[in-house]
This record gives sequence, C-alpha cells and structure tokens, in this order.
Amino acid sequence: MYKRTIFIIVLSFCFFNTQCDEDDIVIDNGIICDQDIMVDEDLYNNLDSNNFLFNNIEIIDDCLTIEFAASGCDGNTWEFGLVDSGAIAESFPEQRYLKFQLINEELCLAVFTKSVSFNLKPLQIEGSNEIILNIEGFEEGITYSY
Repeated sequence: MYKRTIFIIVLSFCFFNTQCDEDDIVIDNGIICDQDIMVDEDLYNNLDSNNFLFNNIEIIDDCLTIEFAASGCDGNTWEFGLVDSGAIAESFPEQRYLKFQLINEELCLAVFTKSVSFNLKPLQIEGSNEIILNIEGFEEGITYSY
C-alpha cells in the first residue's frame, strides 16, 4: 500500500510539471520557439562565436530550427544566439543577414549535436510575405514564407 501511494504521488508530479520553460517563446499560433532573434547591427558586426558546424537548418511554422555540432564535455553549458544585421536587401523577395553565435567554455574533445529554435516573427517585413534568410556559414539562403 505504501509503495502504491508513493508511486501515485510521483506520477502526479510528472503530470503537473508540464508547463513551458521560462525561456520558451510562445508565438501567436501556439508554436513554441526556444529563443527570440536579436536585431542589432553593432552586435552583428562585432559578434564572436566558438567553432561549430551546421548539420541542418529548417523552418517549421515561424520557428527557425538550427541543428549544429561542436566539441565539448556535454553541451549543457552552451549558450546560443541568432543575430540579424538589421539590413534588408531590396530584392525580390527581400533578404536578411544573420549570424549564429555559440558560446562554449567546455574544454573537452568529444563532439555533441544540439538543436535550438528561434522565433522568426521579428524578421517579418510589412507588405511582404516571404524573405530569404542568409545565415553566415550556411551555404544556401533559407526561404521564410509567412
């Protein structure tokens, strides 16, 4: 009887602990992105990043998901950011320029893969429904339709 009571209490905590992470960004349609994109020309021009390799980049609804690999001990202390230059190329469709930042203080030689998503809504351009995202270090532009 005692074990059953403990099991029910533990199971209850599992169901009640389903809220979103405080850092998650909830977009209007209920989609959850991990972080917002920063639009800052000075930060873009002076951005430092540790080494990493892009594995995949894709857009799901209004979230840009970046999967990347880097060396480290376990990747749990890594910090990420995505910075837009603020410049908009007047092409059709318009283009924006971004840099991905990895802050990695881990000094191990193992390689880990992580995935992080960013809210694309701040990059939308009024009067347009599509832009090309040029991410430094990624060979091809990513089309974002909204």
